[in-house]
Amino acid sequence: MLKTGKEHLEGLRDGRVVYIGNERIRDVTRHPAFARAAQTVARLYDAKREAPLLDRCSYEDNGERYTSWWLQAKTKDDLRRRMDCSKAVADLTYGMMGRSPDHVGGFVAGMTTAPSVFDTDKYKFSANLLKYYASCRDRDLFLTNAVLPPQGARDPAYFIRQNLPVPTLQVVREDDEGIVIHGMKMLATGAILADELWIGNLLPLAAESVREAVTCAIPMNARGLALWSRQPIELKADNEFDHPLSWRFDETDSMVMCDNVKVPWERVFVLNDTVLPREIYIRTAAHNWGNNQANVRYWSKLQLMLGLASKLAHSTGARDIPAVRDVLGRLAALEAMLAGAIHGQIEAAEDWPAGYMVFNRRMVYAAINWCYEHYPPIIDQLRELSGGGVFQMPASVRVMHDPELREQFETYWQTPQMKALDRMKLLRLVWDLVGSDFAGRHQQYEKAYAGAFFIVRNHNFRETDWDCYHKIVEDLMGGYGVPNPKAAAPG
Repeated sequence: MLKTGKEHLEGLRDGRVVYIGNERIRDVTRHPAFARAAQTVARLYDAKREAPLLDRCSYEDNGERYTSWWLQAKTKDDLRRRMDCSKAVADLTYGMMGRSPDHVGGFVAGMTTAPSVFDTDKYKFSANLLKYYASCRDRDLFLTNAVLPPQGARDPAYFIRQNLPVPTLQVVREDDEGIVIHGMKMLATGAILADELWIGNLLPLAAESVREAVTCAIPMNARGLALWSRQPIELKADNEFDHPLSWRFDETDSMVMCDNVKVPWERVFVLNDTVLPREIYIRTAAHNWGNNQANVRYWSKLQLMLGLASKLAHSTGARDIPAVRDVLGRLAALEAMLAGAIHGQIEAAEDWPAGYMVFNRRMVYAAINWCYEHYPPIIDQLRELSGGGVFQMPASVRVMHDPELREQFETYWQTPQMKALDRMKLLRLVWDLVGSDFAGRHQQYEKAYAGAFFIVRNHNFRETDWDCYHKIVEDLMGGYGVPNPKAAAPG
């Protein structure tokens, strides 16, 4: 079933508990902090049901049509369909929503490629996973995740010494009906706009942290679950002209607070195993399919930045200056490089796990590393190209509401290349990407969306066939030995 935008908005009015400071939000679809972002997600659901995106974003199976982020890829064409769906979704938000529904949906779909990973000597959870996947696919749900312990709470010994409760989420009880979880998780990006929350662990757990070793899924209105939002950026956007990105693309980030939340056994996937919570991502296609979406989403944002850079140069008449063309040429090369890396993940796809296919694992992680390293300098290039222009504009587009001020503005702020209002519109968009609160959030997000730098590089290290590269060196060295001192010198 392909869910409609209206159905998604209705689902967000489910009694979920959301706080901004001490304010309890009763309806996230109507509150000014979240309403326009909720509408953006609803538009995603509607757009993928309509031409021309229907065929790009959905597939048929046994007479039913499902969204392509649930597709279990078995061929390169399946991978292309998954990638093409992610590109369509990312283009609709200009790459500004990293935790769009195709991200964690890709994780869960990817886990079904090796369900036996979820079976241990004590627990057989593979059936739980497969049933949960089918339920999410059939209902076309928007899933997001919280898979990290809170910062400052990763030394439980401190809290024990201080006779304080350990804040990290853990299992506090088990019974015939399920488990009870209590504590905090970070960072649930998009949770306020999503249907369900996947709770797990992407960081390695210490052997003694067995009670934290739980992976499960809960609906956003689960009793005892509360989302504590960071400061909403959408609240500061009083009109779309002055805040074109903040206005509708603030996907939200929340701390997850669980106060004795009951989780039925059918929604539990890992328990009491400190190694498996991380392994389920890398021993299945989960991390691969989910992070291809991250690559593609970044690509859409990079295309916007490339277009802005060129438009900025044009607006000042500097586009044909050799030094400026050099900058634009470099940015164009960077965009093409990432595009090539993403398409290369399909051309060099891997038959793994058995019966399924994944994007080339090394190329996926290399692209994430590339994205991490290049976002700050690309943003700096936009800053340099805009110069002081972003500060020359009036405080608000409302200057156009006063006839006398409007006449002066249109006369003195125009350039030979662009009318005053068009310049203002362009520079407002640039500022929302390089200098506003929204821009600051994205600077931070692009440094951490897949974990810290050392985590990303560890993925690259793990997926490299070092023996292959050692053999190159060994073959070269094996071609010569100690020279014979009596041999004649060459020539």
